[in-house]
Amino acid sequence: MRRSFKFLLRPTAKQSAALTQCLEDHRQLYNAALEHRRTAYGKAGVTIRYGDQSAELKEIRKEDPDGQGRWSAGSQQQTLRRLDKAFAAFFRRAKARQKAGYPRFKGRGWFDTMQWPAVKNGARWDSRPHDPVTRLYLLGIGHVRVHQHRRVSGTVKTISVKREGARWFVVLSCDDVPAEPLPATGAVAGIDMGVASLATTSDGEHIDNQRHLAASADRLAAAQRDLARRKRGSKRRREAVARVAALHAKVRRQRLDSAHKAALALTRAYGVIVHEDLRITNMTRSASGTIEHPGRNVAQKAGLNLSILDAGWGMFLTILSHKAESAGRELIAVDPRNTSRTCSRCGHCAKENRVTQAAFRCTACGHAAHADVNAAKNILRAGLALRDAAQAA
Repeated sequence: MRRSFKFLLRPTAKQSAALTQCLEDHRQLYNAALEHRRTAYGKAGVTIRYGDQSAELKEIRKEDPDGQGRWSAGSQQQTLRRLDKAFAAFFRRAKARQKAGYPRFKGRGWFDTMQWPAVKNGARWDSRPHDPVTRLYLLGIGHVRVHQHRRVSGTVKTISVKREGARWFVVLSCDDVPAEPLPATGAVAGIDMGVASLATTSDGEHIDNQRHLAASADRLAAAQRDLARRKRGSKRRREAVARVAALHAKVRRQRLDSAHKAALALTRAYGVIVHEDLRITNMTRSASGTIEHPGRNVAQKAGLNLSILDAGWGMFLTILSHKAESAGRELIAVDPRNTSRTCSRCGHCAKENRVTQAAFRCTACGHAAHADVNAAKNILRAGLALRDAAQAA
């Protein structure tokens, strides 16, 4: 399997300054390459590709030895590849008649990651194997101390350095990571995603929704009010921005930790897990509408969107899929339509079956149950039917 391992870096003050400058030079390279493509096509109708810009990199490094020339050429090539992927995605979306999203110039706060190939290109993981502390070597920066909290398995293919607020992290992308299968349980479960509970299983277990953003709402609101009062470009504004970013980063870490724990509990308990194939982007789309077709119940829909995003459904399902693959569990995604309106006992589907958010009572057979448990049973039944059909084919 291909997996990523993320660790906190502990650079010295000098190394931190060098990392900041390296990131800034990579940002300028990205923007210059984007301007090159735009100008060439706009003025002469010429399409510039990655190969053309990579070939010019040698001359750029030679002309700017104290700037671009002091960093790894491998990492600069990865930055050019990043721009090339952005254009490839733009053309793919445009061809599919989706919202295209033309690549943009990156401001100082919108470029936070650099990447190196792991083999002889200016970066080396565990650069001092006899040192009791793990270190990462980066050309032009030195041997940076790493807080390695778990073992790295597989073959390291790329090394990325990412800035999150005032912290620096290293992300190792590894191939051939061995699976860690768990003992077979023989148990199966369907899970229904929700807001009151993060997930509800067909066995009736409710996984608590921690609502991390709501818990930090007061502190975030105070920090954002303080930010709004600061003068643009001032030192106090930069400090206020850092406080807001730190609060958001803490919420994200809390949400990630909760998702890992919930997904681990499910993969340990069940051999087959069925979940809804949710289109979260569509579900959280703005309800405000347009001038010609204004939305209805905009405030309620905005609150629901915020609750869905705070629950972190997408993050949870992504982590669940990774853990299920590693543990040798089977994960099945099913169409969620009408799972909350259908009776799990008799199969009768009607809007009136859903009495309240939590209560379900079938108007045909009178079956009463918790609405989320009833939906989870329908999800499980649909998933097992899909699996049986696939095995029979």
